Amino acid sequence: MAIITFSEEEKQTIVTQVQKYFQRELDQDLGQFDAEFLLDFFAEKIGVYFYNRGLNDAQNVLTGKLADLALEVEEALDEIEKPTDLSK
Repeated sequence: MAIITFSEEEKQTIVTQVQKYFQRELDQDLGQFDAEFLLDFFAEKIGVYFYNRGLNDAQNVLTGKLADLALEVEEALDEIEKPTDLSK
């Protein structure tokens, strides 16, 4: 897996949210450098868990959609199948 990176705009938005969280929930001021350091830590060490969960969720959605599509295709083919004296 590639290292998780963010654009400068994304990084600034996330850092601001981290700073607000620390202020609101922990009543602590967190400087820009510390918030960026924390973001980098989470992206490197914990981000992989969120990444893998996202992949698993996407796989489950795709598997379900492909199963639905396979059923629709089977039904569509059954509708246009011509009758014969031979059984399937």
